[in-house]
Amino acid sequence: QVQLVESGGGLVQAGGSLRLSCAASGRTLGYAKGWFRQAPGKEREFVAAISWSGGTTYYADSVKGRFTISRDNAKNTVYLQMNSLKPGDTAVYYCAAGPVANPFRQYGYDYWGQGTQVTVSS
Repeated sequence: QVQLVESGGGLVQAGGSLRLSCAASGRTLGYAKGWFRQAPGKEREFVAAISWSGGTTYYADSVKGRFTISRDNAKNTVYLQMNSLKPGDTAVYYCAAGPVANPFRQYGYDYWGQGTQVTVSS
């Protein structure tokens, strides 16, 4: 069974940076990994995803050029480097993993982390 444990969330001022980590236990061979976020009163939305090999990445238009997803398969960990943060980035961030056909759809992921809060102040 795969478990995902997230870390790195916190409070940061606008324009600052945070790096989220998601460590997986269990076998994730061949799984894509992604990040989603959910702000209060809003639906959970796609942020970024990465293929098993790391050779293909995907980003929501709202974060493209500011966020970078990466993975270290030897450590079974996926990262989300968030730069130039905006108040609109405030949300609970969730990592996910699975044999995804379409990385933009949250229901394609079989495993989810507990979420980590990111708050960006003005």
